[in-house]
Amino acid sequence: MPKIAVIKTGGKQYKVKEKDIIKIEKIPGKAGDKVEFDQVLMIADGDNVEIGKPILEGKKVAGKILEQGRAKKVLVVKYKPKTRYKKRVGHRQSFTKIEVTQI
Repeated sequence: MPKIAVIKTGGKQYKVKEKDIIKIEKIPGKAGDKVEFDQVLMIADGDNVEIGKPILEGKKVAGKILEQGRAKKVLVVKYKPKTRYKKRVGHRQSFTKIEVTQI
């Protein structure tokens, strides 16, 4: 059974294992840079499970930045009936694609 970890970054939690590729909220760095996540909430290796209260001290998850990008455009429409009010705005969320290398 592979080693599994739950990390927290960008206000969200992600369940990861080695060689996983995930999209997270944008973090600084270029493609090829190494990153470490020190907010590890849980690590499971078979039957051995460590759960933090709320974070595991001294544990880290290492990864590598694959890509910095922006998601597809999402259209936001505000509309109020009977007042001739209509507003349309587009939004593109920035992301960072990461490959988990070591737990």
